[in-house]
Amino acid sequence: MRIAIGSDHRGYQIRPRIVEWLREKGHEVIDVGSHSQDPVDYPDIAEAVAAKVSQGEVDRGILLCGTGLGMCIAANKVRGIRAVPCHDDLTADMSRRHNDANVLCLSADLLGERLLFRIMEIWLNTPFEGGRHARRLEKIAAIEDEIAQEICAEKKGDEGSGTTRS
Repeated sequence: MRIAIGSDHRGYQIRPRIVEWLREKGHEVIDVGSHSQDPVDYPDIAEAVAAKVSQGEVDRGILLCGTGLGMCIAANKVRGIRAVPCHDDLTADMSRRHNDANVLCLSADLLGERLLFRIMEIWLNTPFEGGRHARRLEKIAAIEDEIAQEICAEKKGDEGSGTTRS
């Protein structure tokens, strides 16, 4: 599996161990950083990973920040992304089986290393069940499409009016 991984400065120390673990498991890993402990804005990292997933460059993404929550919020702004914060076996399992999550968001501060690796193992190996869950994901995609169409219509209207946004 091709996996993009990224972290802010809070996940900087654990990310290289995760990259190594993923490669040992036979995955191809694209590491988008951060490559230092200097503070970075987590939305930039989340967008970089989510874009790779959305565009089909990778199969899935993994993001790390202090809680996993900020990365999750930012990643979910990218069309086609189903990012989830997982904190135990059940959330990792259900996020794949029922939600076909394609980006895993983890807390570098609140989860121990052993639990992080167990969550990733479950998340990477749990298949999507499809069935009634696929219908629900289609509805989510329809919401994204509707919003994208509204944004395009607004932009088209703004171009014709000569107004600009600041």
